[in-house]
Amino acid sequence: MPFVFTLLLALGSGIIAGVFFAFSTFVMKALTRLPHYNGIATMQSINIVVLNPWILVIFFGTALFSIIAMGIAMLRWNDPHAIYLLVGSIFYIVGCFLVTLALNVPKNNVLANIKLEAIDDAGKIWASYVSTWTQWNHVRTTAAAIASVCFILALTQ
Repeated sequence: MPFVFTLLLALGSGIIAGVFFAFSTFVMKALTRLPHYNGIATMQSINIVVLNPWILVIFFGTALFSIIAMGIAMLRWNDPHAIYLLVGSIFYIVGCFLVTLALNVPKNNVLANIKLEAIDDAGKIWASYVSTWTQWNHVRTTAAAIASVCFILALTQ
């Protein structure tokens, strides 16, 4: 496995873990301190701004590289780094990438369709969103961090 390829996996998953970590540890907490309407409006804005080339290339690129790494790890199973590549790839693909697509993004899409002037129960909607979204964000953060550690270990083999 080329060093640079594995290094990109370690960096990509580490960067994504850092982004998710920021949300889990202070961004969502700060948003819940705002009035419900402001928290919703701010998260709606974040969910638009986050769809930028830098984040998308790192997020999707690391997923693509993880799929490639899984295949290489299985083909070269006897290599000492293969297990780390396989485990790191599984953590990134399942715990980070798929959780994002299956759980966090749909919640973001529901939030995006909320018209603040037309709802009376913003507090309940916001509290439910923050609770569930943040729980799954913790999963994404942990999975991406574990993936990064696995890729770093693959580099040392």
